[in-house]
Amino acid sequence: MIENYVPILILFLLAAGFGLFVIIVSSLLGPKRPTAIKQATYECGMDVPPNDESPFDIKYYLIAMAFLVFDVEVVFLYPWAVKFKQLGMFGFIEMLVFIFILLVGYAYIWKKGVLEWE
Repeated sequence: MIENYVPILILFLLAAGFGLFVIIVSSLLGPKRPTAIKQATYECGMDVPPNDESPFDIKYYLIAMAFLVFDVEVVFLYPWAVKFKQLGMFGFIEMLVFIFILLVGYAYIWKKGVLEWE
């Protein structure tokens, strides 16, 4: 049974080895021209003052969480679309309920002003 997984292990080791090889060769052969601009901290198009330890705005996290929720929605839509004909009307209604629940969540975050950027 375990011998069935040997080709997968070999492929994984080859892929990891190739990735490490490319990184090492790039770091050895690539140009190294550090400048002050390249070393400067860059945060969303705003200059960050040195030693600034102010917390990030909560909007970053709220947008990230909303993105993850709707990204997971798309992951669930793909298998449903593939098996759409086999699921029939029951599958269609179930997906409508699922999308309705997500739209209610979207309306909620819109109403709360999460998507408004100040």
